[in-house]
Amino acid sequence: MTADERLLGSASAIAAVVTAGRVSATAMTEAALARIARLDPGLGAFTDVTAARARATAAAIDADRDAGRPLGALAGVPFAVKNLFDVEGLPTRAGSKINRERAPASRDATLVARLEAAGAVLVGALNMGEWAYDFTGENAHDGPSRNPHDPTRMAGGSSGGCGTALAAGMVPLALGSDTNGSIRVPSSFCGVFGLKPTYGRLSRAGTFPFVSSLDHLGPFARSVADLALAFDAMQGDDRADPHLARRRPLATSTTLGGGLTGLRFGVLGDHFARNGHREAFAAVAKVAEALGRPPTVFLPEAARARAAAYVITAAEGAALHLERLRTRAGDFDPDTRDRFLAGATVPAAWVIRAQTFRRWFAEAAERLFDTVDVVIAPSTPCVAPVSGTKRLVLDGVDLPLRPNIGVYTQPISFVGLPVVAVPVWLPGAGLPIGVQIIARPWAEDVALRVAAALEAMGTVAAPVAAEEGT
Repeated sequence: MTADERLLGSASAIAAVVTAGRVSATAMTEAALARIARLDPGLGAFTDVTAARARATAAAIDADRDAGRPLGALAGVPFAVKNLFDVEGLPTRAGSKINRERAPASRDATLVARLEAAGAVLVGALNMGEWAYDFTGENAHDGPSRNPHDPTRMAGGSSGGCGTALAAGMVPLALGSDTNGSIRVPSSFCGVFGLKPTYGRLSRAGTFPFVSSLDHLGPFARSVADLALAFDAMQGDDRADPHLARRRPLATSTTLGGGLTGLRFGVLGDHFARNGHREAFAAVAKVAEALGRPPTVFLPEAARARAAAYVITAAEGAALHLERLRTRAGDFDPDTRDRFLAGATVPAAWVIRAQTFRRWFAEAAERLFDTVDVVIAPSTPCVAPVSGTKRLVLDGVDLPLRPNIGVYTQPISFVGLPVVAVPVWLPGAGLPIGVQIIARPWAEDVALRVAAALEAMGTVAAPVAAEEGT
């Protein structure tokens, strides 16, 4: 098996053969760089390729192996990061035109450094929606990230480059961010796995913010075991992040074999059973069947939670960018600019009411998890739309597409619940669609365990997209 063929497999399998000396980290890195050079011009996943750094990192891993020194759990695994993560030597773009003028970062973001400490090899930075305020993956400055399963379709956003790079087989791991759904939406559209951890679980030090009280960071992968490996490697205290919750890390990669025994499941109804296309509900039904047809359960006032999340997002996001809006409005994507300008006019009383309701909704979620361990819901209301689509019909109502892709993800991140996004392929479907596996706070291990069981059953899967002509 060639290094390029191994690149299409799992991160854990790559680390195993590199550690055993059957393939070098250098060969794996060269395979990733060659695949990026061949595929990315037509897909738009990468904004920066860190070839020299990647080669130096891989050479050091090979030298350690040759010297008999122990290697990390991700030895030789190529990975890439959304370009809101600091990468030493690169300006941190956050998908914007304005930030290209920033001085290059002097050090890596904490999570980038932790993955490299585990042996992973950074090969580049990934395209994203401007300032992370996007669900489409269509960047006005760098062009769109395209969906490898159908390049005429959206990759989703704002972590669109992550979904594209994973689904195209350019890397087996990527890091993204999720404020209102920006890991779960590209996972759904591109057919890969994503983990949005509990709010405050992973360090945000060295990343450009969007909405500080809602921002989460997490990994993308093509297998659940790889999500767990990356999650394990990134956990831990970090005094550089004041938002980080100080909790003992979970060894999630050692708990994936527990199956479904003893777990209580529910299917979220009401808000989560409306406002979607047939495919969204069929995907949930397929997962529910595999879980033993659990009952419908309810998270009350989810639609109001989504509205409150919008208020906080608009106001807090606008406050962060107010000076740039005053002095550089012409350098924004007009769609992003107009949403921020609207956010700048939100009355403070609305924000206070939204935050008060947020506490109530968190308590409602806590009560729900007194009766179940895991709930499931759609990730997106539809499969990936055609690029450039501006409108979306949901339940017979014509709506703007960009804000309404997050109809099911926003209520969940509003109170920071952990989610594993799993990709479902319906019979005869040419495109995937995602389902959210949602657990109580700090129970990422439970959500990962369920996702792993579904993957083992063949209910969910993340195949690499076929290249044209193959």
